[in-house]
Amino acid sequence: MYRIFRPLFFLFPPETMHGFVAALMRFIYRIPPLQMLVRNMFAVKHPVLEREFCGLKFSNPVGLAAGFDKNAKLYKAFSTLGFSFIEIGTVTPKGQPGNPKPRLFRIVQDGALINRMGFNNMGVDAAVEQLKCKRPDVIIGGNIGKNTATHNNDAPADYLECFRKLYPYVDYFTVNVSCPNVANLSELQNISSLVEILRVLLEERDLQKQRKPILVKISPDISFAQLDEILEIVDKMGVDGIVAVNTTTKRDNMSIGNKDIKYFGNGGLSGKPLTLKALEMVRYIGKRTNGRLPVMGTGGIMTAKDAINMLKAGATLVQVYTGFIYEGPSLVKKINRAILKIMQEKN
Repeated sequence: MYRIFRPLFFLFPPETMHGFVAALMRFIYRIPPLQMLVRNMFAVKHPVLEREFCGLKFSNPVGLAAGFDKNAKLYKAFSTLGFSFIEIGTVTPKGQPGNPKPRLFRIVQDGALINRMGFNNMGVDAAVEQLKCKRPDVIIGGNIGKNTATHNNDAPADYLECFRKLYPYVDYFTVNVSCPNVANLSELQNISSLVEILRVLLEERDLQKQRKPILVKISPDISFAQLDEILEIVDKMGVDGIVAVNTTTKRDNMSIGNKDIKYFGNGGLSGKPLTLKALEMVRYIGKRTNGRLPVMGTGGIMTAKDAINMLKAGATLVQVYTGFIYEGPSLVKKINRAILKIMQEKN
């Protein structure tokens, strides 16, 4: 059904449609019969879909990636669509408007998005207020970053503030040091910067009564040598896992010409052009760590087959974003049903 309405949806700017879909989902969630209807349409429940990741138990391997629910306003509504986990954010200490509009573009012929949102969000305190509400049975991840105005030398304090305030309300954290849409943020993947950020977060976690997983989200644009350094640090410091990968600044695997690429401008590319690179990175991490390091795979998951390939490459969980926009909520159901079919055939 979504494919019938998608051409109509795509007549409107992406941010406009995001606001419409968000409002629609919140409306549905407030009406119990509609909420139940949607849940019954999209949720797939079966013991063989359950996964354990970094000590957390997930009802299925499919989650919603960060970026869709920046302010923790949608996680309750989107829990009805079959996701087992939803990652909010990226959240920064202070609210900020992000980059000027337009800043989100569809490249329909390539099944892709280009965004240069710039960590637009209402700030960590606003997210906390939303998370204080009684929440549904869904795991919540907190994706944390620094304010654009914060110098990289002061970035650890920004990450720590978000970490402290969100700690009672989320189940795991993703440290976002790889988004290409905040000036110089990717420099925080440099070992000295990354070590300092992780050090303050790990020290703070040691003070808490409950241990919550900390993951690092990496860029698809780093070299394998850089990735090796990150993996070594993650292992030595006791970081729990990796989210692979963020959006890319490259424009590989696209059918549009240079003129159109220049028209869309800078920003992180996601969707189908990223599929092979994301798989390559996840597969490399699995081989490099002998499968010991938990990996959450994201990037270019547009179909159930893409998700299956990501899991086969070594990911325990997968996250969708661009695929969700192009394929609609049925994508979650299709992935879970495909996994269920494979597991039942094995048995």
